[in-house]
Amino acid sequence: MRGHHHNREPAGYSHDEHLHKASGDVGYARLILSVALNLLITIVEVIGGILSGSLALLSDALHNFADTSSLGVSLAARIVARRSPDRRMTFGYGRAEIIGAFVNLLSLAFVAVWLVKEAVERLADPQPIALGPMLIVATIGLAANITTALLLRKPSRDSFNLKSAYVHILTDAMSSVAVILAGLLIAWRGWLWVDPILSVAIAFYICYFSVSMLRRTALVLMQAVPPEIDIASVIVAVEENPLVNDAHNVHVWQLDERSVALEAHVCIDYSSLHQMEKIKDDIKVLLASRFGILHSTLEFETGPCGERPDPRPQSAIDPLPHRHN
Repeated sequence: MRGHHHNREPAGYSHDEHLHKASGDVGYARLILSVALNLLITIVEVIGGILSGSLALLSDALHNFADTSSLGVSLAARIVARRSPDRRMTFGYGRAEIIGAFVNLLSLAFVAVWLVKEAVERLADPQPIALGPMLIVATIGLAANITTALLLRKPSRDSFNLKSAYVHILTDAMSSVAVILAGLLIAWRGWLWVDPILSVAIAFYICYFSVSMLRRTALVLMQAVPPEIDIASVIVAVEENPLVNDAHNVHVWQLDERSVALEAHVCIDYSSLHQMEKIKDDIKVLLASRFGILHSTLEFETGPCGERPDPRPQSAIDPLPHRHN
């Protein structure tokens, strides 16, 4: 005999509350302002890089564009995530953020490779750099990064995605400092090679960031077990329930950046069927409190998978006497 869980949430948990939290209840005004500010400074740095001939400034502009894309995706995701699940998107729209991040990071990785190519060519054939525009634009970029960091500091406390963006903004500030130092070294010693070397360093950092984030987003899209969850520990925890004989066919995956789902077969004795709802609730509370798994689908069994043995005596199954012809 089998019983199916009909997606009841653990006690004290509201699906609407989860969607509200997943949408990232942050200051929209600050987020919009941060996107606008970073986009503006990216455009300014691109123009300054072209006018000054500084490849380092162009690479820093690319880095700022990465931040703008990240913040833009975060903003769009929070708008889309407020849409309620429907018949077509039964889990909601939270995964749109993962898909957008995957596309942005993939394109960013390709552009970073192009930057390395341009830097190698610049090392072979050094070009003069207009230090005035380079230093002015880099200083503006540093001020913009510091302003953005201050804007995101408070809302980043309640959002993992914004927290990573906040840390990234801080690294951008350090990158702007590096561009300014490069300009000063060129002005002081005439080392034109400092500019392409610095652009290579920034490009490698962008590649490292892109590849590491691409791996994480790909794992989410491939429905992999989240790295912070040990599926063996989940099985052991479920089987600690004295009324549970066995847990198998356990699958754990991420619905989006924040939501984790589970489905599993749970084997219990036939004599415990009248306690199935209590066992189910106990397991769901355990999954939520210990592993942060708030959405689970449980199928209950009283025998081996694929078989449906009934341990009741024949008289209980068929109480009517057999007729003999």
